[in-house]
Amino acid sequence: MTTGFYRDTWAEINLDAIDENIKNMKKHIGTEQSLIAVVKANAYGHGDIQVARTALEAGAAMLAVAFLDEAISLREAGVISPILVLGAIRPKDVQIAIQYNVIATAISLQWLKEAAGHIREGKLNYHLKLDTGMGRLGVRDKEEVNDVIQFNSKQKNLVLSGAFTHFATADEINTDYFDEQYKKLLNLIEAFDLDKMIIHCGNSATGLRFPEKLFNSVRFGISMYGLSPSNEIKPELPFPLKEAFSLHTKLVHVKTIHAQEKVSYGATYSASDEEWIGTVPVGYADGWIRRLRDSDVLVNGKRVPIVGRICMDQFMVRLPENIKVGTVVTLIGHQEQEFISIDEVAERLDTINYEVPCTITSRVPRVYLKKNKIIEVENSLLPHKIRMK
Repeated sequence: MTTGFYRDTWAEINLDAIDENIKNMKKHIGTEQSLIAVVKANAYGHGDIQVARTALEAGAAMLAVAFLDEAISLREAGVISPILVLGAIRPKDVQIAIQYNVIATAISLQWLKEAAGHIREGKLNYHLKLDTGMGRLGVRDKEEVNDVIQFNSKQKNLVLSGAFTHFATADEINTDYFDEQYKKLLNLIEAFDLDKMIIHCGNSATGLRFPEKLFNSVRFGISMYGLSPSNEIKPELPFPLKEAFSLHTKLVHVKTIHAQEKVSYGATYSASDEEWIGTVPVGYADGWIRRLRDSDVLVNGKRVPIVGRICMDQFMVRLPENIKVGTVVTLIGHQEQEFISIDEVAERLDTINYEVPCTITSRVPRVYLKKNKIIEVENSLLPHKIRMK
């Protein structure tokens, strides 16, 4: 069967897991709130087009991305649903946003005035970003909010359809700062007709923990992919999350080495006795970075250690016995009774789970599964996609 790639390394994306996570979230937040599926950064490394389609089929009302380029990519792929760009679009590019029917984010009154000056035809649909304490983008006080509303009312080519903020500590047990931001938000939105606008303050953590504070929409990001917003709140999640991303490869070479023989760059690893060493065709150019040395992968359902330094395209593992070339090696995911989670990899790297799938580079083919069957393969190194029948 044609696979669509010619190397023994691939990431599997379980679209059924994403579908289930979205449907569980919709049940949790209730029918009064809509769900915005966040597919920025290539859907957190999972694949924006495939995830977007799955999310919309599962009941998402809107998509959100970080940049205009990401929105255009989805439009060019045939996605017709509303798309919100969460980040700052250059004012001179708002005509492109109108052309592609993309919702922009106004980050200040000055931005809005500049953007209005670049509109040649059509209307710019936008949401107003409110900075309640994140300190990144947005208007910070009620006076500027009122100025935006007043300026908008005088412009025939502007449509203010929503407003939103972002909580800095919604994924922490201590809610003091969250409560402070929420109070600021309530003050800032007093001038809006809330019945006619989309108001969204909730990310995954807020939606999971405080569904009563969502107004009428939630932005479902990290937990759509089956990952907890933080380890801190993991014990209090209202429903189990299903991890969608796994990473696999195959042994390409197996050999024995003798005591004191060295492995990999710098000769930092020496065999303590006669050992079986397997070569794995994954390296830091794939996103499996050098700091993951001395960690484990799965072979035949057992954990085996990485030995020596991770190279650009390969690393080596110490095997318990002579194992056949071509045997599957799992870096993230399940093998028999063993499981290496994204959270485990993030802990090894002293980072957050968000970063791990985003770090796995585009040269690793993505294989999309539904009902345990491959439905599509995406390989950025080849100029085509293969849809499996």
